Amino acid sequence: MASKLFHLACLTLFSSAIGFSTLSFAQKKYDPGASDTEIKIGNIMPYSGPASAYSLIGRTEEAYFRKINDEGGINGRKITFVSYDDSFSPPKAVEQARKLVESDEVFLIFQPLGTQSNSAIQKYMNGKNVPQLFVASGATKWGDPQRFPWTMGWQPNYQSEGRIYTKYIREHYPNGKIAALWQNDDAGKDQMKGTRDGLGDKANMIIADASYEVSDPTLDSQIARLKASGADIFMSWTTPKAAAQAIRKIAELGWKPVYFIGNTSSGVASTLKPAGFENAKGIISSAYLKDPFDPTWKEDAGVREWTAFMNKYLPQGDKSDTSAVYGYAVAQTLVQVLKQCGDDLTRSNVMKQAANLKDLKLGMLLPGITINTNANDFFPIEQLQLMQFDGEAYRLMDGVLTGEVGGGRTN
Repeated sequence: MASKLFHLACLTLFSSAIGFSTLSFAQKKYDPGASDTEIKIGNIMPYSGPASAYSLIGRTEEAYFRKINDEGGINGRKITFVSYDDSFSPPKAVEQARKLVESDEVFLIFQPLGTQSNSAIQKYMNGKNVPQLFVASGATKWGDPQRFPWTMGWQPNYQSEGRIYTKYIREHYPNGKIAALWQNDDAGKDQMKGTRDGLGDKANMIIADASYEVSDPTLDSQIARLKASGADIFMSWTTPKAAAQAIRKIAELGWKPVYFIGNTSSGVASTLKPAGFENAKGIISSAYLKDPFDPTWKEDAGVREWTAFMNKYLPQGDKSDTSAVYGYAVAQTLVQVLKQCGDDLTRSNVMKQAANLKDLKLGMLLPGITINTNANDFFPIEQLQLMQFDGEAYRLMDGVLTGEVGGGRTN
């Protein structure tokens, strides 16, 4: 009898141990900004200032998170989206980042926009071990997990884009003469490096280049100087406002170069419409997202879902502005990362899951383009497809292309 009682006691203790072990394994983990009911996400966006054309990105992201909350949230938790204006000013971005981390105690900062603003906060964010996740800039520096493990980009990087354009130029205009306009900051320098790297031993095809400051009221003098160089190919690495100014000035001067424009300034609503569609006819750019007004996607399921989302959650948003597509797609990517986190809502696990995206397909990505990351690859999207504006809309060209060096990466 005593033996049976002893055996029963052992079984009870063993069962209790298993129960305790299972409970420990399933224990929820939280860092500041996360709880059983909430995930607090911070954001910095230029709602005013010279880059305010991008503000629709922030408004779209806020609308998408409202949609997610209406559907029950992420693993039962609602998103609180705290978004501040930095007017595209690096000192203001630093101020807002500190406010978000130290006062608002957000879980992470998502999609802060602009190369200079993100450069200003990068060391702070990494010093605080707070994710600076899916930066809204194509600078190559956002893909450096060894030095900055808390920072990750999202869109194709600028150097890769420059190499893709110059590959096309070398194939189709081997004797061309290039003039380039670039923003005098890390973004412009990154884009120009990709352009020169892509040309390789043909770098002397660039016969003139001119920089500009975001605060410059006009680009007239730079455009006049570049036209006078005798170049027959023009590359524009600018913000939407500056891009529209350049297109108008080039038309006014009667200059008709083969015209390439950076992806981030290719928007129909933000750039081409203010510049004048006739002036913009023939411009070549690149895309990785679907244009919802392209007849190609008229019956596309992803575009129908995006349109329904816009109609319900952001009816005042300009559907012809690709910033709305961009904001929607990157918000979907963050939601996927947070879903993968499960109940381990620690900042380290967010970065672990962000670096563990495998062939992620989103409805508004072009066919053949998927999101992939790993611990050594912080470049989620590394493919682009060239497109050309025909006076009414962009038409896709060729197939999906990847920047040549390291699959779009440079070190």
